Amino acid sequence: MTTKVLKTPTEYEDALREARRLAALDPAPGTSEADDLEVLALLVSDYEARNFPIRVPDPIDAIRFRMEQMGLVQQDLVPYIGSKSKVSEVLSGKRRLTLSMIRALEGGLGIPARVLVQDSRPGEVLPGAIDWRRFPVREMATRGYFGALVSGTVSRDSAEALVRDFLAPLGTRATPLLAKQSQHVRSDRTLERYGLTAWAAQVMRRALRNKPSSEYKAGSIDDAFMRQVAQLSWSKHGPTLAGEFLAQHGISLIIERHLTGTYLDGAALILGSDHPVIGMTLRYDRLDNFWFCLMHELAHIRFHLKRSDEVFFDDLDTKKVDASEKEADEVAREALVPGVAWKRSAASTVRSPDAAVSLARQLHVDPAVVAGRIRYESKDFRILNSLIGRVRPLFPEYEGSAGV
Repeated sequence: MTTKVLKTPTEYEDALREARRLAALDPAPGTSEADDLEVLALLVSDYEARNFPIRVPDPIDAIRFRMEQMGLVQQDLVPYIGSKSKVSEVLSGKRRLTLSMIRALEGGLGIPARVLVQDSRPGEVLPGAIDWRRFPVREMATRGYFGALVSGTVSRDSAEALVRDFLAPLGTRATPLLAKQSQHVRSDRTLERYGLTAWAAQVMRRALRNKPSSEYKAGSIDDAFMRQVAQLSWSKHGPTLAGEFLAQHGISLIIERHLTGTYLDGAALILGSDHPVIGMTLRYDRLDNFWFCLMHELAHIRFHLKRSDEVFFDDLDTKKVDASEKEADEVAREALVPGVAWKRSAASTVRSPDAAVSLARQLHVDPAVVAGRIRYESKDFRILNSLIGRVRPLFPEYEGSAGV
């Protein structure tokens, strides 16, 4: 099999013929045949881009034209698209082409991927100028965002097809992620926008796949609700119990590691009109940070998320904050360690483990919560390390974060 750039019509025809032969074999991902097919598809696409510089047609028109050329009927497209119903939906514009469909059509029918990756459906133009190559597709692939069938060796040339396929299950819910004006970002640093978008989309995809059976009731998050969540920290399994408790009230808690360049602790958003979602990265492996971040995002859902086209991204290291972030901080602190109890306790003046444990018992929260408050108020994050505790071991999926 050739691995050189195609330069002549004969080389192009030979490569196209071999690509069709390999596609007919439907090779398993990771096999030499699958790798050869991927290389040939890139070589063919490159040749067509250089030698056929014509206006790129609509993907559905391109499919119908090729069907007419080859004398095919809808039934003949089933091996490439999946079923009769899917073929009908694709040709009528009701279903978007997936990455696997694009690969099959490119390899089997010779339709260039650059044609098939276009969005042919009216009314769904993504906001702004999307530079698909800026998505961290290699890291996304390594983390399993594209599924087990896509290896970590993807290139930026395939970014648009990969990311469009990745976002497809979200439908119009992806729009606020791609519109910068809908993002409320708390950070002193310049966060990688495309990384934030990819991470949030993965959180949304996981939340949709595991939507709580209980319905969320607007206004259900009040002081008593947040105190109840905070007191779950008393258990050594508190973080996982919190996830279960929130699910019982229609709120998803998704743990997903942050992507490079995002410096993210957590986020809050709403899917549709009745499915609040909290995403957390566990960027810091500390119990006190987990509980504060969770309460902070709950406060955003309670007070600030008014529309489903908004997303709050939080880098909690940031000190310069706007009014909504300041309110979320205050509400989180009050839920974990009420101000009245704090002022009356020795923990407000004595930086000792005994003082922290005593107040924690009184409030029925984990000592890590009070130790975190002492460290914050004293601005000394070197003390009480023995009480802070770890959180990542409670979430086995954290290490993999493979898009389960």
